[in-house]
Amino acid sequence: MQVYNTGLNTPSVAAGPLYSLRLYVAGQTPKSVLALRNLKHICEEHLNGRYEIEMIDLLENPQLARGDQILAVPTLVRRLPEPIKKIIGDLSNTERVLVGLDLRVSR
Repeated sequence: MQVYNTGLNTPSVAAGPLYSLRLYVAGQTPKSVLALRNLKHICEEHLNGRYEIEMIDLLENPQLARGDQILAVPTLVRRLPEPIKKIIGDLSNTERVLVGLDLRVSR
């Protein structure tokens, strides 16, 4: 399990809700690597440091799939803010990810 702390102690955290995200993967496959890269890019662009990404490799910890009912990988789970939401895939469709995270695109 890897946690990417993104400066949650900075003043920008007060500017909006904290996003607690879990990315479930199965090894370092091209889709898993792409999903993490896409997620980091989206978070940096739209969440201004108000997020934490926890990456869980189900090859190392398969029992963790049960808690969030993971059926496919890669899967992103938004744990906070509630309600919990899931997005399956490599997160390359930015619009779909933004809708899934309840974020609005600034124009």
